[in-house]
Amino acid sequence: MQSISVSLKMRSLMTLFTFAIFFILGTSIAFADQPDRPFGDLKILATIPFPPGFPEGIAVNGDKVYVAGPASFDTANTPASKVFAYDAKTGELLRTYEITGELTQFPHANSCIAFDGEGRLYVVNLQLGIVRLDLGSGAQETYAAPLPDLLPCSQSAAPCSPTAGNAPPLPNDIAFDAAGNLYLTDSFQATIWRIAPGGGQPQIWFQDSRLDTPFGANGLRISPDNTKIYFAVTADGVGPFGNFLGGKIYTLPLVNSPGAADLQTFFQYNGEAPDGIAFGKSGKLYVALAAPFNSGISILAPNGTEAARLTNPAGSPIFPYDSPANVAFSKQGSLVVTNHAFATAIPANFTVLDVFVDDKEFPLVRPNVE
Repeated sequence: MQSISVSLKMRSLMTLFTFAIFFILGTSIAFADQPDRPFGDLKILATIPFPPGFPEGIAVNGDKVYVAGPASFDTANTPASKVFAYDAKTGELLRTYEITGELTQFPHANSCIAFDGEGRLYVVNLQLGIVRLDLGSGAQETYAAPLPDLLPCSQSAAPCSPTAGNAPPLPNDIAFDAAGNLYLTDSFQATIWRIAPGGGQPQIWFQDSRLDTPFGANGLRISPDNTKIYFAVTADGVGPFGNFLGGKIYTLPLVNSPGAADLQTFFQYNGEAPDGIAFGKSGKLYVALAAPFNSGISILAPNGTEAARLTNPAGSPIFPYDSPANVAFSKQGSLVVTNHAFATAIPANFTVLDVFVDDKEFPLVRPNVE
């Protein structure tokens, strides 16, 4: 009996010892997985080739970061628009996709990008509409037609734009909803468009004269609860002499036909220019601030207050942030940010930044569409 008792004690001690070893190892591994970076720590992940430079759209798929450009008004007689694929950890340029079919003697541009459930990439192109890329073969097809040029409603019956003057369309940012609809901001025609699952002709989803600003509807995302659209208006004030450095984050209910009363202000900026946006798992909204010489990242809490802001150090007005245009999440608790540098146009500043924010992406909707 005594030997059995000793044996049981020994086995119990061995079990406790084994548990302790696994606990210590597991704890060590868990701590090893934690990134040793302070909040706001920044590194340059990659520099965008120039030409084209002026990067805007950014999205992460697996272990790669995809960047689209150029987003510029001065691109006539320049090479075709491109999408670049980078290694998300090292920043190595892995592949370049050149958009075909543009008339490069005229202004041409790539803006923002999004993925579907099959891993195909949707690219907002100034001339071609929404281009869909097969990233394996590089094959390209037109998913949605270019936006029509609407006359002001004072000069034309519907469809028209609620703008004071006549301006061309400027397709900007896109996001899918759970039903497969694709929403597209139009920065110059005070309009948000919707494209039905499967593509085709964009349809007017929302219009309002409050979006008729020097630079109107811009970055756009679906809320984590899938009930609202959040979008940035980069410049506040009506007309060409409005407050260019104001800007707002607005919300609209995700319904078939939102009305003017549905447009709500989530956050008002003063002296900044909100551009691209992205939701974290925390529920916080990360906003690229693109105002020249006042650039950075604004982090908004779910209650509509600003929780934090990341800016350039004193005495460094254009580095490392130089008019960031758009943001996405890497897998390591970081934001990846396209430095648009539209005002300085310094080639060395056309970069992808990796900014540690200790948050992960709230998963974007990636529907299966035809």
